[in-house]
Amino acid sequence: FWLEAAKAIDWSTPPQKAFDPTAGPYGRWFPGAVGNTCHNAIDRHVANGRGPQPAIRYDSPVTDTQRTLTYSDLLAEVQACAATLQDLGIRKGDRVLIYMPMIPEALIGMFACARLGAVHSVVFGGFAAPELATRIDDATPSVILSASCGIEPSRTVAYKPLLDDAIARATHKPGACIILQRPQLEAAMTPGRDHDWTTLRAQNLGRPVPCVPVAATDPLYILYTSGTTGRPKGVVRDTGGHMVALMWSMENLFGFAPGETFWCASDVGWVVGHTYIVYAPLLAGCTTVLYEGKPVGTPDAGAFWRVIQDNHVKILLTAPTAMRAIRKQDPEAALLKKYDLSSLKALFLAGERADPETLHWAERILGVPVIDHWWQTETGWPIAGNPIGLGILPIKAGSPTAPLPGWALEVFDAEGRPAPRGTMGTLAIKLPLPPGALPTLWHADQRFHDTYLSDFPGYYTTADAGYIDADGYPFVMGRTDDVINVAGHRISTGALEEVVALHPSVAECAVIGVADTLKGELPCAFVILKDGAPTTDVPAEIIRLVRDTIGPVAALNRVLVVGRLPKTRSGKILRATMKRIAQNEPYTAPPTIEDPAALDEITQAVK
Repeated sequence: FWLEAAKAIDWSTPPQKAFDPTAGPYGRWFPGAVGNTCHNAIDRHVANGRGPQPAIRYDSPVTDTQRTLTYSDLLAEVQACAATLQDLGIRKGDRVLIYMPMIPEALIGMFACARLGAVHSVVFGGFAAPELATRIDDATPSVILSASCGIEPSRTVAYKPLLDDAIARATHKPGACIILQRPQLEAAMTPGRDHDWTTLRAQNLGRPVPCVPVAATDPLYILYTSGTTGRPKGVVRDTGGHMVALMWSMENLFGFAPGETFWCASDVGWVVGHTYIVYAPLLAGCTTVLYEGKPVGTPDAGAFWRVIQDNHVKILLTAPTAMRAIRKQDPEAALLKKYDLSSLKALFLAGERADPETLHWAERILGVPVIDHWWQTETGWPIAGNPIGLGILPIKAGSPTAPLPGWALEVFDAEGRPAPRGTMGTLAIKLPLPPGALPTLWHADQRFHDTYLSDFPGYYTTADAGYIDADGYPFVMGRTDDVINVAGHRISTGALEEVVALHPSVAECAVIGVADTLKGELPCAFVILKDGAPTTDVPAEIIRLVRDTIGPVAALNRVLVVGRLPKTRSGKILRATMKRIAQNEPYTAPPTIEDPAALDEITQAVK
């Protein structure tokens, strides 16, 4: 199957064998094959006549900027950046750290690294200096690409002081930094280390730089994800399997053809951005939308609908939290009526569980299929989804539908035994993982094994809790630590949130388990109300709704109304941090938090 799928990729040495089970912690894909990701995403499309087609549509309401780069434009920019990196000594296998906002230069830097066979590691722009320093020390980059600032709806975030602080803290010191000066804020440069992006670009524009052939098993990038020890885990993405899996997904999962426009409303700092803003759309010869803005506030809750109309977007992929934010401010989607969304064929939701209430609301206002799909930083592309390119399957609200090729799912109970259909447990994936999934962690094979492969021999543990129903549909209810134990009954917080969200006044909610001396744990619900919704008696009504729907066993007797929930910048609710606050335990605000003040609101609410 995968050798056939690999024919969609241009190889300098095509794969003769799909898989080597003797290499790495569980095996490696396409041993002996040689190719280049940048060639497949850019050069081959220019050679095949797609040069004038838009590759990137940059839409930035925070700077009031729209810009289109054709495939030919992108090729010229990437070669100029690659030439700059070459002049600074970057060669195949070297690491380059990218610390940039949502601007075309971030993508240009990623592709320039891929062109040279260098390994990029993108760190979220604006990430705190101590966390950035740990990533510098782990990846040991020779060069860092950055910008003077990022633009938020209400403020400008100076990146350079954070970068300087991180380099000062780090044991490893990069040889050079290339800084793009944005007009909103000029950064102070460090003589001898810092170089001006615009100056070097002008010097190198028009200079050809050929693609460097790399082995399919060579790394394309390192992407850091949180570790339970506080030490970040460097997820490695290999070159060959990544290209093959992403190409397959664009046609078969999303139903895309070359020339169509795909919009992933995420950030290049997250895996969703790596996969479906940067690499997959361009590997498939599509146009990708790069959006520097928010679902609301730039300028209003109609922002997404404008972008779809202006760019003729066929598929929108975003987080459920974006839909909930829009729904909170515009419950009846009145702003949607101002725009022509006839190009939109489906909405895909990922990043956290798509609760049925949000899914049904989006279906109602958009009139297109709304498709939940499930994956992780480690997996690189969806584990389960609804493959509309092959013919859409019946949608079950709350389920990401079906495992995609290569992902064989099993549910294990607390004793490590396979659980019967319909029984909650830990979701695990039978080895080997398919192409596109991580082969290991950066310079940490043993940590990879201990973290992911040791719980259930022969399986990768997702650390997600859920079940598989009688029809084979998986239901992902949250992380395994989001399953609470109430007087011996295991209850998913996702199931509780599903019911809380049914209340007509609730825009968004989160349920956590709080320690209780009598019952072990008790659920506590935090709710955000829709703008203009009545607030009288809402907590009592929610408690009654949960009791009537799930039963007294749920024991929900605490519902707190808040103005916002603490989230990461990718939209994940920080339930573990909320739990520590509710239990009056010390906590550290995660570096990925969107709005630290939201934690203060939770603290006040639980008091």
